Amino acid sequence: MSMKSGSVNLTKRVSAFLLGATALCLTTANIVAAQQGPVPVNLGSARTFAILSKSGITDVPASAIVGNVGTSPITGAALLLTCGEVSGKIYTVDAAGPLPCAVPDATFLGSAVLDMEYAYDDAAGRVGPDFTELGAGEIGGLTLAPGLYKWGTGLLISRNVTLSGGPNDVWIFQVAGTLNQASATRVILAGGALPKNIFWQVAGAVTLGTTAHFNGVVLAKTKIAVNTGASVNGRLLAQTAVTLQMNAVTAP
Repeated sequence: MSMKSGSVNLTKRVSAFLLGATALCLTTANIVAAQQGPVPVNLGSARTFAILSKSGITDVPASAIVGNVGTSPITGAALLLTCGEVSGKIYTVDAAGPLPCAVPDATFLGSAVLDMEYAYDDAAGRVGPDFTELGAGEIGGLTLAPGLYKWGTGLLISRNVTLSGGPNDVWIFQVAGTLNQASATRVILAGGALPKNIFWQVAGAVTLGTTAHFNGVVLAKTKIAVNTGASVNGRLLAQTAVTLQMNAVTAP
């Protein structure tokens, strides 16, 4: 074999190696890009609800709910949403009987409540947070990357906050106290981030201020209060009550 022929073959082998290495790098990059942040919380059958409550839902009309609503009262708390305010199904167990547009399925509703509680425990039990006590419990004005966030206190959103990431990226916020979003502020999604991949696990009460806009799935141990004119792209899953005041809630 001539020197020229050997050089050509060597060049071909080097080129093939470089192409293979490039392909491997691209494949690895694609895997990394597929998801940033923790594994999503499994909502089970609770994922079929825009609003789910264990002790009732009250409403100052008119609200607009896109998705299913469910409440499984413990002590006879009322469901005051009307049929015209809900685009999906209404599941309720009430001594006075279900609403005309409701689906009387106590078994499914009970399973959904159990799944909601399991999802709360799952989110609360995640370990190895990427960020701890960020902003000393004040995240207004920040841009947050995907990840697991943990606060041993309450959490305040006093100004707009941005969650920046792709459509497969996941955020889990563990809040040991209350969650309060100030009036007229927004939880903004950037880069293709989706509400279904954002989980707010809150041990205390959740309050969304007047005309505020919120994104994500709220897993609340106690009450969720949505003040006048506030809007939500996500789910409100409360282990006590949910209160609405002329709100728009759209399930992901």
